[in-house]
Amino acid sequence: MGKVIQREKIEELLKLLRSQNKVIVATNGCFDILHVGHVRYLKKSKSFGDVLIVGLNSDKSVRSIKGEGRPVNSEQDRAEVLCALESVDYVVLFDEDSPKDLLEVIKPNIYTKGADYTLKTLPEADVILRNNGWVEFIDFVEGKSTTKIIDKIK
Repeated sequence: MGKVIQREKIEELLKLLRSQNKVIVATNGCFDILHVGHVRYLKKSKSFGDVLIVGLNSDKSVRSIKGEGRPVNSEQDRAEVLCALESVDYVVLFDEDSPKDLLEVIKPNIYTKGADYTLKTLPEADVILRNNGWVEFIDFVEGKSTTKIIDKIK
């Protein structure tokens, strides 16, 4: 089994991981132009458990959220780059704007998100808490974002 897991196969993987008593951490994002902020965020996310599963917004989802012209990199390229990171164990693509449906399947022990959210403003918090998980908020690296990289290139 490779690092990119088809959505239909994720339950099989989760059954195996749970049988090994692994602490499952999940996060999600577009990860369009990978930068040091992403790398540190994913490394910190992995530090909370044994296995890090990244929900990756598909090209369709990124366009819906970020607008035309995005993503810069295709979903296949973004997934391959994420898989090359030591901290990332698995990547699962999703088409929706929100990862709620995917998280309902994964039911991670820990879910990480950027510190620009709180439990009150995080749309998927209810899914995590209802499934006995908890949320860890991770601080951003100041001045690092895909949007800023794109603006600088322009």
